[in-house]
Amino acid sequence: MDKIIIEGGRRLCGEIEVHGSKNSALPILAATVLTGDKCKIHNCPALSDVDAAIQILRHLGCKVIRDGHTVEVDSSVITVSEIPDDLMREMRSSIVFLGAVLARTGKAEISSPGGCEIGLRPIDLHLSSMRKLGAEITEEHGRLYCSLGKCLHGADITLSFPSVGATENIMIAAAAADGTTVITNAAREPEISDLADFLNGCGAKISGAGDSTVVIEGTKKLHGTCHTVIPDRIEASSYLIAASATGGRICIKDVIPAHIGALIPVLSEAGCDITTSGRWICLSAPPRLKRVKMIRTMPYPGFPTDAQAIVGAMLSVADGTSVIIENIFESRFKHVTELMRLGAKISVEGRMAVIEGSKYLTGANVVAPDLRGGFALITAGLAANGKTVITGTQHLDRGYEAPEKVLKLLGADVRRINENDGTEKQETRQLAENVGKPAGESAEDCTDRHSQEADDRCNIRQGK
Repeated sequence: MDKIIIEGGRRLCGEIEVHGSKNSALPILAATVLTGDKCKIHNCPALSDVDAAIQILRHLGCKVIRDGHTVEVDSSVITVSEIPDDLMREMRSSIVFLGAVLARTGKAEISSPGGCEIGLRPIDLHLSSMRKLGAEITEEHGRLYCSLGKCLHGADITLSFPSVGATENIMIAAAAADGTTVITNAAREPEISDLADFLNGCGAKISGAGDSTVVIEGTKKLHGTCHTVIPDRIEASSYLIAASATGGRICIKDVIPAHIGALIPVLSEAGCDITTSGRWICLSAPPRLKRVKMIRTMPYPGFPTDAQAIVGAMLSVADGTSVIIENIFESRFKHVTELMRLGAKISVEGRMAVIEGSKYLTGANVVAPDLRGGFALITAGLAANGKTVITGTQHLDRGYEAPEKVLKLLGADVRRINENDGTEKQETRQLAENVGKPAGESAEDCTDRHSQEADDRCNIRQGK
């Protein structure tokens, strides 16, 4: 296992670009099963969750070729309709394969999915929706057995909650069903629109994606396509928040500012200066952040639950008392006890966290409890004085591609080492040597110079 070591107290300054959206890539990879053809997915992030999706595709019989951030899937032959427990437990999004496998083979056998333990996240909406589309589902010893009497058929489905996963599962299955399906109270996330764009590129007929009502006209035959995954709005949000916590100044390219519209007012209230242009967003943070009176997580376009833990870490060093109310998941404050090891003053009661900002945090040994909680600890460690050691990095690998590498580009003193033998990750150790280092320049000088050059570019983009 690896651990991340941070020497805190350095401002994040510079210019980075975000990777493709994990939450788009996973359902799109699952949807390739429908086509029985070759699909090429560009801008696919190198994450352990994506690795798990590829393992499932290969288990089903697909041929998968991965070249950097491009994944080519040939689903012309599907040999099985069951997904083993060990593969299902690798990630929560594995449930989205239910609709794809059921539509392609007429049956599916799965178990409950895995992923971060941040709440109950029941799959009831998925199962009830598949039943409305014509599936017969039974459960035995923790396994779900799904079959079709004749074929999938269109249906009117009203979701009791705008679940992203359930909306995706319905869209995928309904794209190959007979008749028209209408989803009411559908999730509105950008990832829903991206999935619809992919499916429409395969010949599906989907309208309304991104709104609360989505209409899918079933198509008998889909075909392969090429698709580019949208930028990851949560990754972009994470680095903006981390830079804010350190009093930094960064610019992020290849991002869609409208996708993080709910975060921008929060950062502005905290005292940050934010400018956007096209697919750019730049942020300049004050030396000390101000409190944010109240944040409530909500389904998109509200404040994202995935940014809650990270912004909470940022507010731990703000001036004043802030309040966060978590409305999506009931157990998403597991990171708080670890933040308190660094000196954060946070009290939690039910779904509410009250954060009393501290002028200083102090480095400590902490354990990442989940994906976003892990990045919250990184954020706090960057803002803290002294050394922070983070274990449980496997959670971070589910949603952040080489975060230590990105942070080092922004001037952070961070490295990742193997706990067993103490060796540092090669890409982190050699990063400074590979970023335009003139002959004779030390790695430390190169990192500082690169951060200053990128900082200067941010000044120009922000008109400073």
